[in-house]
Amino acid sequence: MGKRQVTVAAVQMQCTNHPQENLKKAEKMVRQAAAAGAQIILLSELFEREYFCQQRRYDFYSYAKPVEENEAVCWGQKLAKELKVVLPISFYEKEVNNLYNSVACIDADGEILGVYRKTHIPDDHYYQEKFYFTPGDTGFRVFDTRYGKIGVGICWDQWFPETARCMALEGAELLFYPTAIGSEPILECDSMPHWRRCMQGHAAMNLMPVIAANRIGKEEVKPCAENGGQESALIFYGSSFITDETGELLQTASRDQEEILTETFDLDELAAKRLEWGLFRDRRPKCYGKITE
Repeated sequence: MGKRQVTVAAVQMQCTNHPQENLKKAEKMVRQAAAAGAQIILLSELFEREYFCQQRRYDFYSYAKPVEENEAVCWGQKLAKELKVVLPISFYEKEVNNLYNSVACIDADGEILGVYRKTHIPDDHYYQEKFYFTPGDTGFRVFDTRYGKIGVGICWDQWFPETARCMALEGAELLFYPTAIGSEPILECDSMPHWRRCMQGHAAMNLMPVIAANRIGKEEVKPCAENGGQESALIFYGSSFITDETGELLQTASRDQEEILTETFDLDELAAKRLEWGLFRDRRPKCYGKITE
């Protein structure tokens, strides 16, 4: 049997409030990743602009667009087709009267394979996503791309083992998490090691590599009438990473530099290991009802 090898990349970048600047930078980094051999390239969550959920402004609802009209998605389709790469693109989606935090999975021919809408929506100081997003209605999605079957969760989804397990049960071979996470100004804790260990656990429990892409940089909110005079700041801590199927960190990024991480996996070898360990064989779903009571 021939090997099914795939090279993945995680792109870590700083975002500004100027979408065209962010798309231009993202394109440069995606091209660099593709030139290094990457076939599936992950950008961070809502990379079109600064993390607008730090504040509550009704006028920001206008950022949401239907998938076929979103500029980042259209840009991603053209770039994916040209470079023959898979791009899971995070974007703010509008569907009639509902607004979602979504990912459009674009295949290597530029086709949109489908959209996943973020299931778990956080609400915390300066991570005020419930103001902007309706909980997703797609269920957990796995996309059959040219280079393998991938599951994509979005940021807060990564704290829930059920997300990763559901994607694995749907046939995912690799797990991707676009992310926007940083400082906790009220809790005064460094959540980065905890954040990373959660996803290392998902890899180990499902015998499946995890790829996480986060943003970097300080993003400040100045007082304005539209936001009730709030002043705040978040420092996004980067630390993007790629694990192997046991949760071991293979590639890690810094907290404050723009970087591209790449790693190559043999999907057939990973599938064999999942069978050998028997973790899916020995599941007892009828015993897990407590989880959903």
